[in-house]
Amino acid sequence: MKSTGCDLPLYVFVSQTIYQTELGQTLDLLTAPPGQVDLSRFTMERYNAIVKYKTSFYSFYLPVGAALYMASISIYLIHGRDVSLTPDLTAPLQAGLNSKEEHNNAKHILLEMGEFFQIQDDYLDCYGDPAVTGKIGTDIQDNKCSWLVVKALEVMTPKQRSELQACYGHSDEASVEKVMALYNTLQMPTLYHRYEEESYQRLQKLIAAHAGTLPHSVFLNFAKKIYKRNK
Repeated sequence: MKSTGCDLPLYVFVSQTIYQTELGQTLDLLTAPPGQVDLSRFTMERYNAIVKYKTSFYSFYLPVGAALYMASISIYLIHGRDVSLTPDLTAPLQAGLNSKEEHNNAKHILLEMGEFFQIQDDYLDCYGDPAVTGKIGTDIQDNKCSWLVVKALEVMTPKQRSELQACYGHSDEASVEKVMALYNTLQMPTLYHRYEEESYQRLQKLIAAHAGTLPHSVFLNFAKKIYKRNK
């Protein structure tokens, strides 16, 4: 199909998302290189950055953001409406559903949802049933900067931290069991379920406050699909 010019921001948007995802993957690798356990790198600030760029942009914002651009292109092709681009070519098209404000509102909701989704993944990696999830979790063995280890580091004692340092990132069963025992002692399942409830309620409020003229059902259906998921 010949380009109309109005599809350029869509191409830019997809390219930006690819770049953002690569940044997240790189940060993840730099934070926890294989065979180099450095618990000082496992901070909530860094974890949130990894999740935002590695997961949230492409898993949640990309599908909705691309749909907004494509809806505007359809309006142009069907009705011949004028579409103006801003000079930097990265701002949304100003037509139909595709305003800058609506993109920002969607991003605000969906990046939060992506964080919620990734934290669920981290929890299921350790506590999920492999028969349900379809995989055996290896975040502990792989020295991953997961929500569980970051949250545990915030509440554990110096003695527990030393034990974690000695066991985290090791693949032998004894080391993995010791890390899981630490998680259980620190009541990580309870902390996670508390987070899950609070995050879901926060998402409901974000949708009500920021969805604006966008279909609320899109965001609500996403939230319902991932709430209390077990795989």
